[in-house]
Amino acid sequence: MKTKKKNTIYELRDFLLLWSTQSISQLGSSITAFALTLWLYEKTGSSLSTAALSLCFYGPYVLMSIFAGALADRLDKKRTMLVCDLTAALGTILVYALFRTERLAVWHLYVINGVNGLMNTLQQPASEVAMTLIVPEKEYQKTSGLRSLSRSLIDILHPLIATALYSLAGLTIVVALDLCSFAAAFAALLFFVRIPKKESAGSEPLLVLAREGLTFLRENPLLFKLILFMAGVNLTASAFDAALPGYVIPNPRGGTSMLGIVTSCAGIAMVAGSLLISFLPPPKDRVRVIWLTMLFSLGSENFLLAFSREPVLWCIGQVIGWILVPVMDANLDVILRTGIPVELQGRVYACRNTLQFFTIPAGLLLGGFLVDRVCEPFMASYGDAACLAICFGRGKGSGAALVMFLLGVCGSALCLAGGRWLSNKNT
Repeated sequence: MKTKKKNTIYELRDFLLLWSTQSISQLGSSITAFALTLWLYEKTGSSLSTAALSLCFYGPYVLMSIFAGALADRLDKKRTMLVCDLTAALGTILVYALFRTERLAVWHLYVINGVNGLMNTLQQPASEVAMTLIVPEKEYQKTSGLRSLSRSLIDILHPLIATALYSLAGLTIVVALDLCSFAAAFAALLFFVRIPKKESAGSEPLLVLAREGLTFLRENPLLFKLILFMAGVNLTASAFDAALPGYVIPNPRGGTSMLGIVTSCAGIAMVAGSLLISFLPPPKDRVRVIWLTMLFSLGSENFLLAFSREPVLWCIGQVIGWILVPVMDANLDVILRTGIPVELQGRVYACRNTLQFFTIPAGLLLGGFLVDRVCEPFMASYGDAACLAICFGRGKGSGAALVMFLLGVCGSALCLAGGRWLSNKNT
């Protein structure tokens, strides 16, 4: 038994080193991003403005992913990841320099986030292929669970750490922590992680290579339908993310600290879900697991937060909404990783990113717009009506509660229709 465990650890040596150090770096980056969100909300007081910060990150990511994946298939994976990490670190340094000289403006954050989004567009498919190259196929589900676990821990820790450090010491200590975590990950990847070389995608034009990814998805309709279904889920979930600060911060029992706690509860739930998936046997029908877990998540959290005024219930809602997300994510990851040839994965993952994640910026924009321009004005005018006041409360934040209710209705309908569509073998 001990020999078997040693062999497994040896086989996963490069994965464990890359996964652990990159997770630490992602934690540092997430702390900085959350602290900047707090700074931006303090400066503008607008859900739409804070949503636009994420929009600038996801915009280039969505628009350029289909070409970046083809480029990632052609480039050396390790060098690509190193250059993208270094660019992100330089962006953090620039933000800090502008902040220290009292020149930091909202548009600076938008531009820097756009550049970081562009770099992430290239890094993400390169990283996915690198993971495939260094992980044995028999360990896909286990390593997917570990990756979900690290993302969950990051989701727990980054809002709490960011809120505490930003409140006590401002952006200085936040940026210092981010850069230290980057240095550790950069050194590990540069000197210690071995990523096998793979056959280049060739010298064809990027447009031709990108078309190959789309052609593969068209020829594999189940993968294509799963990606489109998840695009709908991402639209609803990102609109919720945009509405959450406008719901929690203005509430008399809320505020920035409570936003950090509520956000962390999603991470706690994902840790539990990640541990669960690490021990679960492979399901007979992974597709069914995907749409049922999303139905549970979208059909519970939105309604619970919309109708509650107690922070404890907000936290419970986050736990219920996120605990099965790692289960969905691991099953989707196994379907994609086993269904896509490794020599095509960069191109296909990039096409997946464009199709599945283009709804994230749309959802962020939609959520912020609905809160600021539609539901908050509506509740300000008609919120004194008994039925509305009982359901969604009064004052600022009640409009965000109404948005969450609408998202719950739409998300539940999406999953029910999507489950039927995914189960239909003839379409």
